[in-house]
Amino acid sequence: MDNLAKSFSRFSLLLALACLLATPADAQSNRKLLRTGTKFFDRENYRAAIPYYEQVLANDPNNAEALYYAGISYMTFDKEKAADYIYRAQAAKPNVDRDIEYWLGRIDHINYRFDDAIKHYQAYIPNVRKRDDWRREEVAVLIQHSRNAKNEVANPKDVFVKNLGGVVNTQYSEHSPVISSDDNYLLFTSRSAGTNSSASKARDGEYYEDIYETKRVNGDEWEQPRSIAGNLASSGHDASIQLFDNDTKMLLYRSVNNGDIMYSERQADGSWGQPKSIGSNINTADFESDAFITPDNKTLYFSTSHYSEDGDLDIYVSQRQANGEWGKPRSMGNSINTKFDDDSPYFASNGTLYFASRGHNTMGGYDIFGAKYDSVARRWSRPVNMGSPINTPDDDTYYRLSPDGSYAYLSSYRIGGYGEKDIYTINYIRAARVTGRVLSRQDSLAIPGLELVFNGQQADKRPISYRDVTKPDSGTYEVSILSGRPYQVEIGRDGKVITTEAFEMPMVLNDTTAITHDFYIDYVDTTRVKPGAAIAELKNIFYDTDKYDLRAESIRDLDAVAAYLKANPGVNISIEGHTDSRASDAYNEKLGDNRANAAFDYLVKQGISPRRMVTVTYGERRPAAPNTSAENMQLNRRTEFRVIPRQTEETTPNQ
Repeated sequence: MDNLAKSFSRFSLLLALACLLATPADAQSNRKLLRTGTKFFDRENYRAAIPYYEQVLANDPNNAEALYYAGISYMTFDKEKAADYIYRAQAAKPNVDRDIEYWLGRIDHINYRFDDAIKHYQAYIPNVRKRDDWRREEVAVLIQHSRNAKNEVANPKDVFVKNLGGVVNTQYSEHSPVISSDDNYLLFTSRSAGTNSSASKARDGEYYEDIYETKRVNGDEWEQPRSIAGNLASSGHDASIQLFDNDTKMLLYRSVNNGDIMYSERQADGSWGQPKSIGSNINTADFESDAFITPDNKTLYFSTSHYSEDGDLDIYVSQRQANGEWGKPRSMGNSINTKFDDDSPYFASNGTLYFASRGHNTMGGYDIFGAKYDSVARRWSRPVNMGSPINTPDDDTYYRLSPDGSYAYLSSYRIGGYGEKDIYTINYIRAARVTGRVLSRQDSLAIPGLELVFNGQQADKRPISYRDVTKPDSGTYEVSILSGRPYQVEIGRDGKVITTEAFEMPMVLNDTTAITHDFYIDYVDTTRVKPGAAIAELKNIFYDTDKYDLRAESIRDLDAVAAYLKANPGVNISIEGHTDSRASDAYNEKLGDNRANAAFDYLVKQGISPRRMVTVTYGERRPAAPNTSAENMQLNRRTEFRVIPRQTEETTPNQ
């Protein structure tokens, strides 16, 4: 026993010693991983930094530094995960970094928690050092972005935003969609490696931008994209901008000379030719990022940092000269340009200039704005934010309408994408024609003269309603209602609601959709109901032997009778009491009368006018089944309901 104890003690000592030695080794490994991750982080190579932080967290799940820097790194790729990591970092170590409140504000903002974002920004301001006044100004702007976003999200537009799908979009950034005039050929820009396993990477660890093409297969389906590098290939970024001149030429961006606008002509074999500069009046030694040529080939809108004191992008316009060159640019003016980046101009056929801006009343990052030129005042109108859900709290750029103007393309960082920036379509939700009949559930006959009111809401919660009356000859109705939402349909007559039905209107993105929907209601058209007819939906109620007390199930059935009578004010009823054959005729007559009166009294308490009902007792004289078994006698201990004619208009009941 002593030897065993000594052996155990030696083992415990060795185990403790191993743990003591392992802890510094693990800590040293984590510090090395953190240093490596931070080297990539400082170069904004977040994709490369994340695996090192994740290795630290695999060893130490509550490592505040790894959580903090990984959270910031994830902001581009996974907004929800980024929020989780940064909040966990603060919980593990509240003072993990002096800028923690700033990043909590940023992450709450892009996750649509605008009030929380504002609180974090306000908590951060006292921590800003005096020499960092620029950061204090930045936070003031970010607070305004959160307020703008809160307002826009609370008042959304009736549009449907749809991801273009995993054939086009990848875990990398896809942007700058360019659609052909027939809407079947798509150019776009991607930072994925595509099929080129040896594709080179930029300083941030992402692959250089290349231009891809794809063709529409059917509807929203696209062919597998193909790189069109060829003559367009360069050692830097190349991005699609626009097809023009009947789709025979393409504007593109190339990151030479700090960024220039180029053009390429389609060759006889369908490939694209060697890019050429769009002109010395447009390209400068500074950054030119995007452009748009109007369909008449006479006007060029483009964005450049060349004329800005602070190096931000502004939008300029140039006219084509008689010699075919582009003339000296002029600024779009302070109505369009701000002290922040204004980019991606696009002039639509409806006379609207669409562009992306980090200024004006943006929700955060780039937002899409629209402005029109006032020919009388000779200036551009105040740009209007396109609103939610077109714009989000993150970057939304490159808004381009489809050839027929029925929908638009957009590049956007938003929750639910494939990884980084994705390409989306923006469809305005359309109205659709809904036709059908209102039918009686009792006999499946169409009911004329009923009013239908479809009550719903617009996306911004404003009420909308649509009305029609079923036709006298067919009992049909027809309304045109805004799609993609639920409706409560009130069906009534003479100003009184008979019933309210739920109707879910599916999403419709064109103007030609028609939907058929019939409503079945508990209603008897008294012009067709014969006096004395039984009403199938009004169930008989039953009683125990020698009793006229209402059972629990009878109460439920009588509630249905009351609801039916309220929904059908033209119907009066006879309440008829019956018994089985036991006891004398006189006794059964009285028992049947009590059973009819019990139902009558309950319906009166439910608000049914006594003038709409009469009671009758038949005792044992009208059995529903022979009184030869206990089951049959139960069927005979009942109260039935039958239609009776209305007496006079003066006796119209009040419900």
